[in-house]
Amino acid sequence: MNPEGGRPGGHLVPPGAPRSFHLLVKPTGAVCNLDCRYCFFLSKEMLYPGSRFRMADDLLETYLSQLIEAHAGAPEVVVAWQGGEPTMMGLDFFRRSVGLADGMRRPGQRIMHTIQTNGTLLDDEWGEFLAANGFLVGLSVDGPRDVHDTYRVDKSGKGSFDRVMRGLDVLRRHDADWNALTTVHAASQDRGREIYRFLRDDCGATFMQFIPIVERTTPELLPAADAGWGHRAKDRPLYMQDGDQVTCRSVSPGGYGRFLIDVFEEWVRRDVGRVYVQMFDVALASWHGEPPGLCVHSETCGQALALEHTGDLYSCDHFVEPAHLLGNIRDKKMLDLVTLPQQQRFGLAKRDTLPRCCLVCDVRFACHGGCPKDRFATTPDGEPGLHYLCPSYKAFFCHVRPAMEQMSGLLAAGRAPAEITEEYARQDSRRGRNEPCTCGSGRKWKRCHGAAGIRPAETAQEDTAVVATSA
Repeated sequence: MNPEGGRPGGHLVPPGAPRSFHLLVKPTGAVCNLDCRYCFFLSKEMLYPGSRFRMADDLLETYLSQLIEAHAGAPEVVVAWQGGEPTMMGLDFFRRSVGLADGMRRPGQRIMHTIQTNGTLLDDEWGEFLAANGFLVGLSVDGPRDVHDTYRVDKSGKGSFDRVMRGLDVLRRHDADWNALTTVHAASQDRGREIYRFLRDDCGATFMQFIPIVERTTPELLPAADAGWGHRAKDRPLYMQDGDQVTCRSVSPGGYGRFLIDVFEEWVRRDVGRVYVQMFDVALASWHGEPPGLCVHSETCGQALALEHTGDLYSCDHFVEPAHLLGNIRDKKMLDLVTLPQQQRFGLAKRDTLPRCCLVCDVRFACHGGCPKDRFATTPDGEPGLHYLCPSYKAFFCHVRPAMEQMSGLLAAGRAPAEITEEYARQDSRRGRNEPCTCGSGRKWKRCHGAAGIRPAETAQEDTAVVATSA
């Protein structure tokens, strides 16, 4: 950016323009080959009746041109594809996208390509393309078969686990870069360690994101919503960020925290520096005084937007609804839409509408009130605007505080945060096997996170002894 406020290419930067922003692009709109019951986005088809739900070639060119122009002063531009299911566009669409972006990039600028997919349509041709072009692939996998197939089903209601595992095999066989995107819901919230181990050991994941499912709805829509946003299309209501009820699939207010703590107690003993869990990176950044890198726990938001297949630009992926439509990039420059006063107000409201109890909370610096989409609970004194998952965030951030302080201290001293595992090993060596587990589950250490250190034969002998004593 030059001193006059312009960027290379001649386009003036509006006042208050962000130095960069992130855009999730939906080339197939809400169309998907699966019918996941918790997928709120499938109902967005109703916003575009009669659409073919395919991004046109000329719009693809317009999008890439405006995105790169808006980031002309940045060393990296992220082209991020999401859905629906973006691979339904076919490989030729993405080959064209890569070619166009490469021809448009500025000198010294890097184009980074990402795609979020359910993995069911991936084959060797896809694997070769994704690896050759350096795509970062976000693969949706919810855990072992019984967990994954609870809600991630196809149009006939059949589980998708085997097809996703075949897609994962394609990615691994071609050495494509991938992350595990795992939702946490009512059926998985108490199986954190098991799911983490499945992703780490069975899938080979080294980067993981755990995404809480909070399906907000109104009392009137609750029966239809409980049937599944992605199920029985004829009965499906348009999902809106409205109401103070949640569906039966939603993670409980404290369940997400239990899940994260369960994972953390495994990770901190064995995998620091080897496996990267997004929420743990976010927490460490907050304790170390760095930006969290995740809009959910940033002080303000508004710089993570969504572009529909038609060119319509929305304030956020979770707010693809008429009230949050900023405009269409065919009619107005993307950067001008991103910097509209409407969008600035949207982003600042995250900070400015916090209830009083959040303002005095001792983990506010790490939490920042969570995503505005889920702020529909009330505080103990009756004030509205509390995050539905407040109990989870409070429990998680308080639980990891000592470890985060220690890892931050290691970083400040120029040492590796992974050294914390040595301290945990020392503490565990002095821990009685019948003591309560450190995760707070109420189970004995030897039956919970200490179980990895117990030989199966010992466990069997103890079980026999317990039965004999009881008898």
